[in-house]
Amino acid sequence: MKKNSTIEMIKTLSNANGISGFEDEVLEIIRQELPDTVTVTEDSLRNLYVYMQNTKKGMPVVMLDAHTDEVGFMVKAVRPDGMLEFIMMGGWVAHNIPAHPVRVRNRDGIYIPGVIAAKPPHFMTEAEKKTPPDISQMVIDVGASSAEEIKNDYRIDIAAPVVPAVECIYDEKHGILTGKAFDDRLGCAAALFTLKEVYKKALKVNAVWAFSAQEEVGTRGAAVTANRIKPDIAIVFEGCPADDTVVPAYQAQTVLKKGPMLRHIDSRMITNPRFQKYALEIAEKFNIPVQTAVRSAGSTDGAPIHLSNNGVPVIVIGIPVRYAHSHYGISAYSDFENSVKLATAILTNITKDIITEF
Repeated sequence: MKKNSTIEMIKTLSNANGISGFEDEVLEIIRQELPDTVTVTEDSLRNLYVYMQNTKKGMPVVMLDAHTDEVGFMVKAVRPDGMLEFIMMGGWVAHNIPAHPVRVRNRDGIYIPGVIAAKPPHFMTEAEKKTPPDISQMVIDVGASSAEEIKNDYRIDIAAPVVPAVECIYDEKHGILTGKAFDDRLGCAAALFTLKEVYKKALKVNAVWAFSAQEEVGTRGAAVTANRIKPDIAIVFEGCPADDTVVPAYQAQTVLKKGPMLRHIDSRMITNPRFQKYALEIAEKFNIPVQTAVRSAGSTDGAPIHLSNNGVPVIVIGIPVRYAHSHYGISAYSDFENSVKLATAILTNITKDIITEF
């Protein structure tokens, strides 16, 4: 991988607007980055499928998944004073939401800048200052003063998608990325660059990429892609919550700059221990730093995939993201790079006989 072009691609994917159900902009970017020799299809849910041309009959199918959506909001109602009430799309914590900039898509497809309004302390009672905010009390302010102005001038309707207004930046000196939607645009970028690393190689498996929709609202897209692809095994790329700033050091299992995290378990999937063992052995063989974790909460597209068809062995290659499901995430480029190296090493070494052992 050429680092500069890789960083630019990560920035482009991160900056793209694409809450659950509105991933079109992300798909267009991915399409532009795909090699000419692959076959690309879509379904009505806006899942994107990428097939390599050198597929062979009788070879096991490896599915590589990354989800294209991000957490965001949707306009629920317009108040008489022009303020926009909204709902959450995906998992947010209410007190992380106020006083942040957003973009609201109008009926012409133009994203209008706005701010999630925060009541000034000058007008708050002491009780209000001590009370956690509730989503039902929040509004988005785009600068309008009436519902008529929202409708006729701003041309914003109910159900308008809303995304955090954040521009991705890269700190070259420290190797740190800061931006929005790293869950899972870093995974999308890792899937893309893994494809670029292997598409000219003679693999002993048939690799199929699925860029899945609507993960943040219940892993919906992957429930469709898994049943269409019918994989023998699957690799899920995920931007997973880093824990190195929120738990004691001895508990930290998803630490920046220590490599991708391979989870043994989460709330909806017990990772296939044989596939997990193989992935860890590959990492050791090729000197790729990895870390493992036991998670009691959270889930990934691995949940519907591993229960599809007759059951599918799945591993999750997680790129650590500090402050996931908020406006700003922080990740290390080295973790992204090592995620691609690990997936590439697995794809170029795995065989039908190995998969049969899973």
